[in-house]
Amino acid sequence: MASNRRAFLTATAAVGALAAAPASAAPAEPDDRPRPTTAPAALAELLAGNRRYATGLPRHPDEGLLRRHTLAAGQHPFAVVVGCIDSRVPPELVFDQGLGDLLCIRTAGQVLDEAVLGSIQYGVAELHIPLVLVLGHERCGAIAATLDHLRTGARVPGHLELLVDEIAPAALRTRSLPGDWAEHTMRANTIWVRDAIRADPAFAAATVTAARFDLDTGLVSLLP
Repeated sequence: MASNRRAFLTATAAVGALAAAPASAAPAEPDDRPRPTTAPAALAELLAGNRRYATGLPRHPDEGLLRRHTLAAGQHPFAVVVGCIDSRVPPELVFDQGLGDLLCIRTAGQVLDEAVLGSIQYGVAELHIPLVLVLGHERCGAIAATLDHLRTGARVPGHLELLVDEIAPAALRTRSLPGDWAEHTMRANTIWVRDAIRADPAFAAATVTAARFDLDTGLVSLLP
């Protein structure tokens, strides 16, 4: 019984010591790391972060108390990421970035509408972000739904019709290509979204590029 009491007192003292430890005892955060200010530097930072993520060695930067307090006064993200809502493709994790680093706009299949375009314009024109990256990914549910509709002709219910209508042109353009129709459609749709943003004078100040995320490897590759 005495030994159990000693063990309990020892554990209680250890917990109390941890609770009393000052905040400064936490590991230092890389809050003062250089922020990319050009499109090439922003893209290099994204790809470097993705390599860390894909190899299982993420740093999880800019997530702590100091960063949060700094951002309370204002934000300076270095890239806009236009991505899919797929739960497996969160840009902050895929690119190993943290609070205040990315302006993320996500719709199923990266479908554009006025709200998306206005959000991109806010990032480019108001926050002076130099890079817009359109990120597609394999095995996209919005792509699969579009292909199912084209194969069967079945009615698309409710608001899903907008998604199918926007993705269908890319599917129809690639239908005769050999190989994986879904992969061809995803690439064509991602490139079309990139080109539509590039062609809009509202985004002339930014570099706009496109990329593909591989669910199996975790790697992002740029699209031509």
